[in-house]
Amino acid sequence: MNSPSRYLNHHQQDIMYLPMKTICMLSLFFLLLQGKAQTTLTAAFSKSYGYEAGKNYQEAISAVKEVYDRSSYEINLRLGWLCYKAAMHKESLGYYKIAVSLMPYAIEAKLGCTFPAAALENTAELIAQYDQVLEIDPQNATANYWRGMIHYEKKEYPLAYKRFEKLVNLYPFGHDGLLMFAWTNLRLGKAREALVLFNKVLLIDPSDKSAREGLEFMNK
Repeated sequence: MNSPSRYLNHHQQDIMYLPMKTICMLSLFFLLLQGKAQTTLTAAFSKSYGYEAGKNYQEAISAVKEVYDRSSYEINLRLGWLCYKAAMHKESLGYYKIAVSLMPYAIEAKLGCTFPAAALENTAELIAQYDQVLEIDPQNATANYWRGMIHYEKKEYPLAYKRFEKLVNLYPFGHDGLLMFAWTNLRLGKAREALVLFNKVLLIDPSDKSAREGLEFMNK
């Protein structure tokens, strides 16, 4: 009786001695299948872009669903966006979360989750996604800004200060970061710093109502 190892050796030898023509034909067959699948996917995405341009989001969703593959990061990301545009927020969040599970380090999918989460007023989900982004990329401007905004709305001003300070260090002449850093400084009683920051905002936009309100508040 032949041992398993001997059988395997013989089997491997059989594979090794397959005619080169057969190997080439098999390789070509798989390449053709792969190419056909890619062509079909590209066509579906192209159709969805056309429908999206016309704000026909349901048709755009249907075009992508015709080639749906749960294991495809790109398909789930696309459906997450289209469902959000169609105001199907729960479905959007579901697709974005599948994309996150497929590529755990992808920042775009996590930020994608924040669109339907915000529409659903799901603060816990927003916090979770922004915190995950910041674990991967502590300098991420979008996550720092909105995490700071959540702290600010909760009147957690010292925590908001840290986020906006980082953002202003990254973008010293960025409007949104400067404005919220000014208001946070004001809430913390740092009037001198707030004054400087509000005036910087007015350099960017001399008509900024929020900055002017901040200055008027300080003059009362």
